[in-house]
Amino acid sequence: MSVAKIDPALLAEELEANEEVLTALAENGDISTIVRGIDLHFKGSQQNIEILAGNAETLGFRFTGFAEYEDGDWAADLQIDSMSDRETISQLTRRALEIEILHAVEFDGWGCHAETGLAD
Repeated sequence: MSVAKIDPALLAEELEANEEVLTALAENGDISTIVRGIDLHFKGSQQNIEILAGNAETLGFRFTGFAEYEDGDWAADLQIDSMSDRETISQLTRRALEIEILHAVEFDGWGCHAETGLAD
């Protein structure tokens, strides 16, 4: 059950954006059932981003770094080990939108490397 009310239009927009990323992964030979690091990017005020980073572990993520923008916004990158199948990514997107609401930050997308099962 969701802990924050997500705007259905925003969720639909994010899920549509997911399709582009999932298609690109598939075109690169991704085997979606292979667990790998999935990176999530959030933007916001320095204070809210620092709070989010401090809560990352409690939320089930690893904090991987900060960035600062010229406009004064900050960003936090979080990571979780996960598969990249459509249902898992949809659930992860919903979680990210809940985090956006609960931490007063902006979810700015996710990404990962295609995993082909072949050694690099």
